[in-house]
Amino acid sequence: MTLMNKLIILKALSNDKRLQILEWLKDPQTHFPKEVRQAACDRGICCSSICSKSDLSQSTISSYLSLLEKAGLIVATRQGQWTYFRRNNELIQNFIYELSTDI
Repeated sequence: MTLMNKLIILKALSNDKRLQILEWLKDPQTHFPKEVRQAACDRGICCSSICSKSDLSQSTISSYLSLLEKAGLIVATRQGQWTYFRRNNELIQNFIYELSTDI
C-alpha cells in the first residue's frame, strides 16, 4: 500500500459520519431493519437505507460513500437502479496491519 493510498484512507476516516457508516456496514444485522438486511443479501446495504438511517441528505451521503469507495474501504455493487455498499474488510485489515507496522 502506497503512502498516497494511506493518506486517502486516513482522509476518509477523518469524519465521524463516514466512520459511523463503516460501523453500520460492519454489522448490518444490528444497525438496519430486518427487511433491509433481507433485501441486501450479500450485495450490501442500499444507499437509500444508509441515507435514511443517517438523517443526512442524499447528496451528502453520496459524497461520503464516494470518498469511502475511492479509498477502497467499501465496495459498491450496482443492480438496476440500486447501488449496494459493503465493507472491504480485506483492505481494512491490511491497512490496520500496515499502519501498526509503519508507525
